[in-house]
Amino acid sequence: MSVLIAFLLMLALFAINVPVAFAVCAATFAYFFIAQDMSAVMVVQRMIGGADNLPLLAIPFFMMLGSILNYTGITNRLLILSDALSGHMRGGLAQTNVVLGALIGGPSGAGLADAAMICKVLVPEMCKNGYSRPFAAALTSASALLGPILPPGIGLIIYGFVSDTSIGKLFMGGMGPGILCTILLMVAVDYVARKRGYKPTRPKMAGLKEIGKASLDAFWGLMLMVLILGGIRYGIFTPTEAGAVTCIYALIVGFAYKETSWADVKTALAESARANGSIMLILMASAGFAWILTWEGVAAQTTELLMGLSDSPTVFLLIINALLILVGMFLDGNAAIIVLTPLFMPTVHALGIDPVHFGIMMIFNLSIGAITPPFGTTMFLTCNLTGVKLDEYMKEILPFYVALGVTLAVTTFYPPLSLVLANWVPM
Repeated sequence: MSVLIAFLLMLALFAINVPVAFAVCAATFAYFFIAQDMSAVMVVQRMIGGADNLPLLAIPFFMMLGSILNYTGITNRLLILSDALSGHMRGGLAQTNVVLGALIGGPSGAGLADAAMICKVLVPEMCKNGYSRPFAAALTSASALLGPILPPGIGLIIYGFVSDTSIGKLFMGGMGPGILCTILLMVAVDYVARKRGYKPTRPKMAGLKEIGKASLDAFWGLMLMVLILGGIRYGIFTPTEAGAVTCIYALIVGFAYKETSWADVKTALAESARANGSIMLILMASAGFAWILTWEGVAAQTTELLMGLSDSPTVFLLIINALLILVGMFLDGNAAIIVLTPLFMPTVHALGIDPVHFGIMMIFNLSIGAITPPFGTTMFLTCNLTGVKLDEYMKEILPFYVALGVTLAVTTFYPPLSLVLANWVPM
């Protein structure tokens, strides 16, 4: 009964738009005060314990990296490279939107940050070139989805911590679905561009000389991903150390490009501190609530319930897909990962599902939910920044839902897409 009351309180607070961290905190405190055999002091211990873990240091480092990138000139160089690679295609600027989402999405690691950046950099230019604003907003939210699944996605780090899964394997495992999603989003853009007559931004494909020059200019930015994945793959450093190394690397590149000042560093540090404070508060609150669920045996009961429905991994994954997309529509993805992962992992292990494969699928589902009404966080951000109404957004997002749905289906039912590269990482 105590768990039920706490859960209902949390849902009620979500319904009246109380911030996620405060809603989960209130529910957690409510449980400890209601439960007769619990000391209220334990709630603080459990919440602090949720943040007292070395792997979680990767989060502030990679969030700082995402902030630094905006002040180093790397983003602009990647934009020029994206245009050189895709500007000759139908819907050239829209294709560039997707390619930029893939190139910058990995190092930034957060869908909301990517959506905000692309809204500022590309959406105004798309509107000037005849693209409808709702289409630009819908495409931006879809391409921003690449951030959470490409390394070093923040969701990957949180899932790895909660499920005790190798974060390095999760980083590598996100590459296959991320590349497939990029290709299918570009196919969807081509389909829309063909129907509406959206033109390329250049008359023909960029020559090797131009691509080579753009690649050379963006080389140090592209090396970020190589540094992260290569260092983890060969055991040079851990994911946490990779975050610290790449922050220093990005600063060196920014000063070498002469586009970064110490004032920019101060601004980037302030931005990343605010963003990290928000995420860590959600982490701490969710860790306390997740402990309640484990203490009360909800995880075991959930496993028994799911196994009672079917002992087929395929049926289980279908149920989880539908559930996670629904959850993602209402709840912040990082909070959902912390609360739900302990409930699902016993069943995942019982059915012989690889936790890396399940983690990539889980994060992809929640990311789709984040661009879906009624309360998708990325959807709201892009609509607010672009001034687009929800009904207009929904009409334009449909082709991209198809691309994302196909990617999700392949990711769910073809595990090698996630596991081939993940298995390169040493245990």
